Amino acid sequence: MGTGGWIFLGLIVLLVLWIVATYNGLVSGRNQVKNAWAQIDVQLKRRHDLIPNLVEVVKDAMGYEQETLKEVIAARNKAVSAIGPVDVAAAENALTAATAKLFALTEAYPNLKANESIMALQEELTATENKIAFSRQFYNDSVMKYNNAVGAFPGVLIARQFGFSEVAFFEAPEAERQVPRVKLR
Repeated sequence: MGTGGWIFLGLIVLLVLWIVATYNGLVSGRNQVKNAWAQIDVQLKRRHDLIPNLVEVVKDAMGYEQETLKEVIAARNKAVSAIGPVDVAAAENALTAATAKLFALTEAYPNLKANESIMALQEELTATENKIAFSRQFYNDSVMKYNNAVGAFPGVLIARQFGFSEVAFFEAPEAERQVPRVKLR
């Protein structure tokens, strides 16, 4: 084989190595996104488990606020059954709004404000909310990195050939993106 043959063979080997490295990078990115989603899922399950306990503790004391408790349970049930980042994000944001309303109402009941069980559940829920926020940020960072690898040239050529596609971000709804207006006289 002549020099031209060796150069051609070398180029083919380099091309195959590049394809393998790009494919492995895409697999690694996809697995990191799956892992990040699993971390969100763990924290959401914890949150879903805490909410019924909180509702149970406050329901007797909040006899006149049964509608709020029903909203919280309905939002929780919808969040538990949601599938995929887009649906889960919407359901979880509705659950956050419902639990925030519940916390605001507990402030109106002095016996609930002093209840140690409620205080402990609120602290656990707050800690879980913080973990969800960190997990959500890690997930979105992983998605961005993966989507960049899937969509950028020349990796997009490999991604298309092997069925890699972009993944949805875990986004806040439009209402949460708007800056609240403060009106001072």
